[in-house]
Amino acid sequence: MKFLSPAATVVGLLAPISVGANPLSLWPSSQAPIHELNGPAVPGDNPLFHCAIPTDDILQIQSVELVPNPPKAGQALKIRASGILTETVEKGATVLLDVKWNNVITLVHQTVDLCEQIKNVDLECPLEKGPLVLEKEVALPAQIPKGKFSVLADVLSKDEDKITCLQADNIQF
Repeated sequence: MKFLSPAATVVGLLAPISVGANPLSLWPSSQAPIHELNGPAVPGDNPLFHCAIPTDDILQIQSVELVPNPPKAGQALKIRASGILTETVEKGATVLLDVKWNNVITLVHQTVDLCEQIKNVDLECPLEKGPLVLEKEVALPAQIPKGKFSVLADVLSKDEDKITCLQADNIQF
């Protein structure tokens, strides 16, 4: 259930996917935040929100706990997440990951292979239908720039069904 994590390394959440950031790019100054917060908060001690009401999501998240919350640059971030997969997740699933700094500079904007990335959290595809628990400790770099970060992780199955979509806005380092 670690569906995004270079952001996790930058924002220290979802510690899921550990990908390299694309080169920085400036967004127009009129660019809005990644998403409006339309969905409910993710249960647990974390800064996460669903992008929309998650009724039909393949992953029904029960809890995400981050210690410390909020994450701190240069400190280890402990993540414990649990949920239930309503169907098996197979190879071909993807994650669209966006990480913005101060709602102006895009640090990461890319689509990655979920099954390649979940190896970073000691999981492998296929992810079988049923309960899913993830526990991981991630070392956050001390050189995370000061500012506010926004993260979006939109996770889709190989058939482009919604596994989950999570976001966090204004996480301050």
